[in-house]
Amino acid sequence: MLRRPVLRLASFWNRPVTSLLTSCHNKTDMSRELHARRLEGVDKNIWVEFTQLAAEYKVVNLGQGFPDFSPPSFVQEAFCNAITGGVSMHQYTRAFGHPPLVKILAKFFGRIVGRDIDPMEDFLVTVGAYQALFCTFQALIDEGDEVIIVEPFFDCYQPMVVMAGGTPVYVPLKPRKPSGPGLSSADWVLCPEQLNSKVNPRTKAIVINTPNNPLGKVFQRDELQMIADFCIKHDLICISDEVYEWLTYDGAQHIKIASLPGMWERTVTIGSAGKSFSATGWKVGWAMGPGNIIKHLKTVHQNSVYHCATAAQEAVAVGFQREYETFGTEESYFKQLPAQLHAKRLRLAECLRSVGLEPIMPQGGYFMITDISSLKVDLNDPSTKDELYDFRFVKWLIKQKGLATIPVSGFYSPEHRNDFQNYIRFCFVKEDSTLKAAEDILKQWRIKK
Repeated sequence: MLRRPVLRLASFWNRPVTSLLTSCHNKTDMSRELHARRLEGVDKNIWVEFTQLAAEYKVVNLGQGFPDFSPPSFVQEAFCNAITGGVSMHQYTRAFGHPPLVKILAKFFGRIVGRDIDPMEDFLVTVGAYQALFCTFQALIDEGDEVIIVEPFFDCYQPMVVMAGGTPVYVPLKPRKPSGPGLSSADWVLCPEQLNSKVNPRTKAIVINTPNNPLGKVFQRDELQMIADFCIKHDLICISDEVYEWLTYDGAQHIKIASLPGMWERTVTIGSAGKSFSATGWKVGWAMGPGNIIKHLKTVHQNSVYHCATAAQEAVAVGFQREYETFGTEESYFKQLPAQLHAKRLRLAECLRSVGLEPIMPQGGYFMITDISSLKVDLNDPSTKDELYDFRFVKWLIKQKGLATIPVSGFYSPEHRNDFQNYIRFCFVKEDSTLKAAEDILKQWRIKK
């Protein structure tokens, strides 16, 4: 009675291992759809694609927006002191923001916006400005809500709106006739009539970015007042991404839209310690606004990330305390950094002009864009033939010339992307040696042409 089962068992063990694994694998495959529908259409990311490509070809990287130089010594020392500062620096702190940090942020920005800010109610500290944006959209945008996004825009706005169930609606900044001898980001303006045409009863919010990435536009007071009047008239929330707020050039002045009459009550301002102190890897950001709005962002935060690194927050608190005391003086890093970057900005612009390009001079931020339509390049890579011109050009530049930049059409909606596929973005927040290496590539290219 036992012989047949034993033979069957023997035949089972004599089967090839691959056959056994295939049999087991087939039995455990899931037939149902694995991903949530809210992820459909938002899986591609320009940074993932081009960071991987730049690493693969070991290029001179003027693509990604991070400094390749160190933060100022005083915040580095503050971080070291935090790490050696006892047990509490290695354990959880307050979930919504380390108390020393939110207290100095409230004191610092209260002076700028001209009001008392409650450090415990009006701030949420997050894992970088990216998480602050994510919490904002998840907390405030509901199924069917429409969100106006001013283009060009940092690419995460659109997928974050979609994942929250909202519908992005786009209004592009458009270049007007230059007001000076060269091209400037100041010449790209928002049309009030076009903006007003986008509003309807489903419109919930508008997103602005000043200084703008990738264009470098710094919205002036009259432009911000137009947006403020629009928000108040239609009872909209304003989400203002201001991570480059200290980086303005040629006399441009950053103004917080939350400081305008009637706007504190309806504005979420996004900030970044990484951009403020050239320490993007620390991933410390925040959302600032009235407590009755910020409390909803806290709900998202407490049910996702919950807490941010204590020692990094402590170091940023020390940095802001120093900036509070030196603000407006030559000792302030917020004054030193833009002066340092201004020289790098001029250097990159001159290099681009020397090879026949005409850069659009940014009023602020990390980046400079230029029109590449005058360059005649044989883009014969069959793997990119169905892509927009700037994507094809940037991939060619990486693979053939060893220089990484970013295609500007990636900062536009599908409906406007074709109109801006002749621009690429350079990051000038780099060591002089990095800029020199990029110059050598561009000048050698010009000689060969």
